[in-house]
Amino acid sequence: MKNTLNTLKCAAVIVACATAVYAAAPKGWFMAGSKPSSYESGIDPQAGLNSLPSAYMKSIQPVPDGFGTLMQDFAADQYLGQRVRFSAMVKSALVEKSAGLWMRVDGDAKDPSQRTLAFDNMMDRPIKGTTEWQMYDVVLSVPPDAKRIFFGILMDGTGEVWINGASFTTVGPEVPTTGRQPGNSPTNLSFEK
Repeated sequence: MKNTLNTLKCAAVIVACATAVYAAAPKGWFMAGSKPSSYESGIDPQAGLNSLPSAYMKSIQPVPDGFGTLMQDFAADQYLGQRVRFSAMVKSALVEKSAGLWMRVDGDAKDPSQRTLAFDNMMDRPIKGTTEWQMYDVVLSVPPDAKRIFFGILMDGTGEVWINGASFTTVGPEVPTTGRQPGNSPTNLSFEK
């Protein structure tokens, strides 16, 4: 009986913590990632930009074992066959490993070959250390068979990031994509390039 009560108490604490992490996210956003409980998010009116408050995400564990993301997702219907850009002003403080904007376009979740149709998480151009406000963006094409679009800001390791002036827009084909998008056929199989 005592073990059952302890187990129930532990479960209640875990649920309360998970709810607190979710509740702290700005309206319309939520925390996710491999270790969302290692991070917190909210609104920081002191770190505003252009008279607007900023959202923030920061590590709350000394050594997070995984990453967290402040994110949104929505149906891809109105963007099918178009190219989209997620952009925002970001500043950072003491980001140990990496942070960055990210976006993913998914197809049919039941078909493994269609799960991720396009993806960019800025891992080839990460935000590190302490930086002032700077504009960043990720640009992806949305294939006609896309189902959902996911986007946000992520952080791996310790530190804090602020995001402000976020926008989600369509762009023309002259704007290059920033992330991985599968091609129509295999390429460079001989590794000569």
